Amino acid sequence: MAFRTLYLDVDGVVCPFGPTGRNGWGTAWRRADAGLLPVAFSPELVAGLNSLAATAEVRCVWLTSWEELAPRYLCRAIGLHGARWPYLTAEGAGSGPGWWKLDAIRDDVERTGPDAVAWVDDQLAYEAEAQAWARIMGHRLLVVSPDPRRGISPSELEAVSSFLGQPVF
Repeated sequence: MAFRTLYLDVDGVVCPFGPTGRNGWGTAWRRADAGLLPVAFSPELVAGLNSLAATAEVRCVWLTSWEELAPRYLCRAIGLHGARWPYLTAEGAGSGPGWWKLDAIRDDVERTGPDAVAWVDDQLAYEAEAQAWARIMGHRLLVVSPDPRRGISPSELEAVSSFLGQPVF
């Protein structure tokens, strides 16, 4: 059985910044109080992520500045079944000038050895070192950098799901 991992950011990915109008699925954005701050989200995205995460071959990991707050507060607020997903922290990523998320994901991938990795973060398009690592990883890694005002689009979720071998549509 193939072991695949999805690393997921929150802000600009699951919960876009200042969304307006309809989401990518053509419905209204939903709003929720995540305990610390209000968030917007797409219920269709949440359903798709829940479907993807329900498969035994996919390990989902929080890779967000929310750290432990994502499973603790966000999941309940938006209905995402990610309360038991592990989360990576800046603390464990070492120190230095690099992006803490890149250090954290490299350490986790080395430790766990997944066959395939999907990393979704709105900042990825702007991180040259992360892009270089993606090229080194080759076909084992899919990086998706959503528009932070829209979050993960239906086509991006479909690409991630297909890459991980678990189509959700």
